[in-house]
Amino acid sequence: MGKTADLTAVQKAIIDTLKREGKTQKEISERIGCSQSAVSRHLSGKSVGRKKCGKKRCATRRGDRTLRKIVEKDRFQTLGDLRKQWTESGVETSRATVHRRVLLNQKQRQKRLTWATEKQHWTVAQWSKVLFSDESKFCMSFRNQGARIWRKTGEKEMPKCLKSSVKYPQSVMVWGAMSAAGVGPLCFIKGRVNAASYQEILEHFMLPSAEKLYGDEDFVFQHDLAPAHSAKTTGKWFTDHGITVLNWPANSPDLNPIENLWDIVKRKLRDARPNTLDELKASIEASWASITPQQCHRLIASMPRRIEAVISAKGSRPSIEYITEHNYLKVDFFCIKNTFLLLVG
Repeated sequence: MGKTADLTAVQKAIIDTLKREGKTQKEISERIGCSQSAVSRHLSGKSVGRKKCGKKRCATRRGDRTLRKIVEKDRFQTLGDLRKQWTESGVETSRATVHRRVLLNQKQRQKRLTWATEKQHWTVAQWSKVLFSDESKFCMSFRNQGARIWRKTGEKEMPKCLKSSVKYPQSVMVWGAMSAAGVGPLCFIKGRVNAASYQEILEHFMLPSAEKLYGDEDFVFQHDLAPAHSAKTTGKWFTDHGITVLNWPANSPDLNPIENLWDIVKRKLRDARPNTLDELKASIEASWASITPQQCHRLIASMPRRIEAVISAKGSRPSIEYITEHNYLKVDFFCIKNTFLLLVG
C-alpha cells in the first residue's frame, strides 16, 4: 500500500485544538478526514514528513542575470514574453519561476523566510487574534487597469519604465480591516496618506473595527511597511493606545488575507459597472458589507498554509491557492507603480 499524504499545517493545528478540547483520536480523525494512526503519530511527536523530492533549482546565478537583462530591455513585457525569451536563452522554466525571480531580491526573500519560520507554529486560533488591514485603490474603469511594469527601487523615472497615457480614470483609495470574525467599517481616503492622516484613520476606523470584531478581547494589529505606517509618530500612537503591532515582512501581499477580500469586491464591481464616483463608493460599500464572517474565517484558516508555502519556496512569493468565497483560486501579484495588482485565474 502506498504512503498516504502528510498532514498539512492546518490539519496539525486542528488536531492540537481538538485534543485540548478533550476529543478522542478517533473523533479527531473523523473530523479532519485522516487516519487515526496519523493523528496518533502527530500527537506523540513521531510523525515524520516525506523526504523532499522536488526538482533542483532550474536556473543558475548566470541565468538570473540573463533574466534581469531581458527585463531591462523592455519593462512592459508580460510574464509569457519574459518566459519565452528566458527559455530561448537556455533556461527551461515556468511562469511562476519568472514571477518569483523578477519581483523579490535575495534580501527580501531572506527576511520573508525568517519571518515565516518564526510564525510556522502559529495556530489558526493565534491568527484569529490578528486584525489585518490594508489600503486598496478602486478605479472607475475596470477594463484597463494600466500596463504592468517590471522595475527596481530608484528606477521610477527611467525612460524605459515610463509609458504615455491620455488621462487617469476616476478612482478612490479605501482602507479596510478584517479578522476571523468579519470585516470592519471602510474608510474612503481623500488625498495622500501621511502619518497624521493615517493616525486619524486608526482613531476613527481601526479602533471601531477592533471594538466590533473583538469587543474587550486583546488583539494584534497588522499593517504593511508603508511610510505612514512605519513613521515614529505612528509607532508612538500604538504605544499610547496599548496596541500590539504584528511585525510584517516587506513586499508580502501574498501573506495578507485581506487582499483576497479586495479581489472579491473588485470582481463584484465589474458586474455592477458604476458610472459616477458616488456610485463607485456605494458599490464598494455594498460589496464589502456582503462579505460574511465565514469567508473571513476561511481566509484566516489559510494562514498556516501561506506560511508553509513561503518556507517551501525559500522566501520567494509562490503562486499558491487561497480560499475565496467560492473555491480555491490561484493568486499572483504584480508590481505596478509601487502598488500590487491582484490577478486571479
